[in-house]
Amino acid sequence: MMMETSGGTYLNTAAMASPVGIARILQVVFGCTTFSLVIHQGGFSAAYGTFCMFVWCFCFAVTMFIITCEFTRFHSCLNISWGNFTAAFAMLATLMSVTAAVIYPLYFAQLRCYPISCKVRDFRVAASVFAGLLFVTYAVEVFLTRARPGQVTSYMATVSGLLKIVQAFVACIIFGALVNDSQYSNYVATQWCVAVYSFCFVVTVVVVAFNVTGKTATLWCPFERFVVIYTFMAILMYVSAAVIWPVFCFDSKYGSPGRPDQCSKGQCPWDSQLVIAIFTYVNLVLYTVDLAYSQRIRFVSHP
Repeated sequence: MMMETSGGTYLNTAAMASPVGIARILQVVFGCTTFSLVIHQGGFSAAYGTFCMFVWCFCFAVTMFIITCEFTRFHSCLNISWGNFTAAFAMLATLMSVTAAVIYPLYFAQLRCYPISCKVRDFRVAASVFAGLLFVTYAVEVFLTRARPGQVTSYMATVSGLLKIVQAFVACIIFGALVNDSQYSNYVATQWCVAVYSFCFVVTVVVVAFNVTGKTATLWCPFERFVVIYTFMAILMYVSAAVIWPVFCFDSKYGSPGRPDQCSKGQCPWDSQLVIAIFTYVNLVLYTVDLAYSQRIRFVSHP
């Protein structure tokens, strides 16, 4: 019996040899090296260390999944928009990896051996270096896959799409500060701010989900019009939060203009309130830039 040899190849070797493919291979190498160094001798503890380990393991696992799907062409069997998924993950991984690359050296790496051994110090410094390289490789992938002017590509690869990931990530930072004894329940006005953060986060995640699943064409209204209207609403809501939150947290009538002397480091509501105020303005700027760029792109439902 003769086996038929006609037809295309099943393994996509070109995907591995492309610049994006090489960047993903380096991501796997650097990610595996980072958490291996930490597990072997570097060590981690508390919530900060656990977060860093989660980031490195999560990014490693998803990147391995993407590489496998690209190499075997399995992604063609998945009921998702592959271009939107990979672009969204690359942006998310960039944000998560840069956060871990800053947190781990800040809390664990040090130049002196005391009170840890020099061997542990060396492993922690090495892990910090590879964590930084991991961030660079994800940033390179975002740079390589981003949409160019006049190019028909996935929505999540456009500036507007990438900003959606950043907006959701910033909202997660705000939520983290909210639950860290921010005392937001003291006033109805600050509770409104929490409602603003929650609503905008949920809708942004829904926008990303519809693009990743490729379901934008099934909506009852043009998706690009919905995105523009929502972004404009988000700007108005964040403007209200940007005014209300500082007033009810830092005005002497309701809160404290300066950091109270009796506040201990890491357990001060004023610190959390300051973080929330800063990132409220950050997200306000991001939504404003998003609205500006959304006027310059043409939305393609199925890239």
